[in-house]
Amino acid sequence: MIYVMSDIHGNMRRFDSVMHQINLQPEDTLYILGDVIDRHPDGIRILRKLMAMPNVKMLLGNHEYMMLRAIGRPFDTYEQMDDLLMADATRLWYRNGGKVTHSYWKHIRKDLREEIIQYLHSLYLNYDVEVNGIHYKLVHGAPTEEYENFRRFYPDPTHFSVWKRWRIFEEQHGDYTVIFGHTPTLDYQVCTPMEIWHGNRKIGIDCGSGYPEDPSEYYSKFGRLACLRLDDMKEFYSEERQVEDNA
Repeated sequence: MIYVMSDIHGNMRRFDSVMHQINLQPEDTLYILGDVIDRHPDGIRILRKLMAMPNVKMLLGNHEYMMLRAIGRPFDTYEQMDDLLMADATRLWYRNGGKVTHSYWKHIRKDLREEIIQYLHSLYLNYDVEVNGIHYKLVHGAPTEEYENFRRFYPDPTHFSVWKRWRIFEEQHGDYTVIFGHTPTLDYQVCTPMEIWHGNRKIGIDCGSGYPEDPSEYYSKFGRLACLRLDDMKEFYSEERQVEDNA
């Protein structure tokens, strides 16, 4: 079986809930479309779990991309990070929920840090998967094949692939269905809580696991973690605490 998940954002409770449901077997493959870290506190712990699982394949997300730049080890090794650039990168990372990850990062052993950095540097930007005769292109934000049409807006294919939001109206030039994370499906359809979005050769699976769980926060009623099984298109969602709608 082939499973696809994205944008866990450090939420161990939601991650464990979905993993329990799918009951991943050694012959199965789980694709993680990036953004394992940030916003919730357990991103590094989840990342280390995934690193230890031989049947997990992960893509680089914009949050891992931000982390690597903030700690001075950018994914694009040609980029030279001086102190000023690192300070700017850290501010960007913190604005996007990276402070909780950085706080944990500072307290783990140096050898573990290096192991994680090497793993993140090994990640791909896209995966091509064929299931039941259908060609799926798995991406975090956008397929790198489309970069040439957007190069005036993005400095390189990596930046494009992890940051670009693949909208309903985007034209695709390949014969494939894109499965992406990065953009919560609330941007495409109104569901409470969010559900996987199915469009024309596009499937969005970021259902807001990065959203807060505090019932006092309005967006808490929308967020959960989703997983899609490509063999039969069955959808799995994290079990959520009941949140009263006080609107």
